[in-house]
Amino acid sequence: MDAMTGLRLLPWTDPDGKPCYLSSDDGSSPLSRRADAIEAVQESMAAELLRHARVLLDAPRADKRELRYLAERLCEALRDVLRVAESRGARLPSYGEGDDPAPRGGGCD
Repeated sequence: MDAMTGLRLLPWTDPDGKPCYLSSDDGSSPLSRRADAIEAVQESMAAELLRHARVLLDAPRADKRELRYLAERLCEALRDVLRVAESRGARLPSYGEGDDPAPRGGGCD
């Protein structure tokens, strides 16, 4: 949940392309679990698309049509994973000045 609004940005938009939000304190509600599952699918699809992009970009005979299609799909995937990142970032606990978010004895040096 976004600490400021108490709303979770969902991984989809309404028919007009506007963001959708969930207002719930229960991270295991059916809609919250559905959003988690869709986020996982979006991340998996983006990873697979990235692998495909590398293969296509390494192909010496990739044509303009294929590359344009790839660019469109990469833009869609980037939009989706950025929305997931925004949603998850908003749900992270906020720390005040002087607070140490790293657990004792397990931080990175």
